Amino acid sequence: MSTSTRLTEKWINRGLWVISFVFAGFLIGLGSLVVGDLPQVQSMPQMMDFVDLDRYNGIRASIEQKEKVISADRQKLNSEYSQLSVLQDNYDKAKENFNNWLSTRQTTQDNSQNSEVLTRTRELEKLQDGISKFEQKLRDKELEIQKLESDLNPLITQKEELESEAYKKVYEVDRLNQMKVFGYRLALTLPLLLIAGWIFAKKRKTKNWPFVWGFIFFALFAFFVELVPYLPSYGGYIRYIVGIVGTYFIGQYSIKALQNYLEKQKQAESMPSSQVKENVNYEVAHQRLSRSICPGCERPIDLKDTLRNYCMHCGTCVFNNCVSCNTRKNAFAKFCHSCGTVS
Repeated sequence: MSTSTRLTEKWINRGLWVISFVFAGFLIGLGSLVVGDLPQVQSMPQMMDFVDLDRYNGIRASIEQKEKVISADRQKLNSEYSQLSVLQDNYDKAKENFNNWLSTRQTTQDNSQNSEVLTRTRELEKLQDGISKFEQKLRDKELEIQKLESDLNPLITQKEELESEAYKKVYEVDRLNQMKVFGYRLALTLPLLLIAGWIFAKKRKTKNWPFVWGFIFFALFAFFVELVPYLPSYGGYIRYIVGIVGTYFIGQYSIKALQNYLEKQKQAESMPSSQVKENVNYEVAHQRLSRSICPGCERPIDLKDTLRNYCMHCGTCVFNNCVSCNTRKNAFAKFCHSCGTVS
């Protein structure tokens, strides 16, 4: 059995739901801009705002100066190490030549070369002495650099301590700013949620229901979705607490509605069939019958059985005969489908 709801009415209702979602979409877009552009209380705090600038800049200048000196000394020392490597190579080559020359002398047993042995030996010793002096010079330079680095460490420690104290204050101020901004956003979205709850309870069945539902969708999105990126670490508690409270009240409302519905159904089941027909809405009755549900008690019934004219649960008449042509017809129909006689 098909529902009696008019086709045009169906499409109009669907169009109204589209309007509801479109209206919610525009509200959500506007809400996103408003929430995103809410005042940030003040500019983001910086570390330099909470430090003794004279002392900090003085320490930083000393550090930079010492680092430049150390860097220059290191570069010079590396260059001198390269020079030492060259001297060492020259010594190794000279010693190798001397050893080769000695081997030749031993083979020839030329005693005239004794004075040259001494001369060459002194030259090697002179080279070795130069290398030793140069190495000592590099060690002294290394100690000087280590002394500069040792003097630099306390300055770095002082700078880090100043920065650490300043960052603690930055964190505290930033935390306070977050709380203020979150308060502004919560003050905007929470009333929207409360208004949405009120219009859901009072206005959802009025002729302006598309706009009512559009606002409800917008308020739910603004509070439970749009607010999320701006929540500080503790903000989730508020969101979940509101969700719990809202769920509780919705649950209470649903329980009362269910109890009222069951009480109403008990009363309907005790009414005569003719009175049930008067109390049940025409459209609702046909919608229930299209789903094989009794219009009176809303329990399933077998409408395919042509011998069943009454609901076996509550006794409501669902089929009767036309007074004019005696055709079996829907008891809730306004006209006979066979002859058109008014029921």
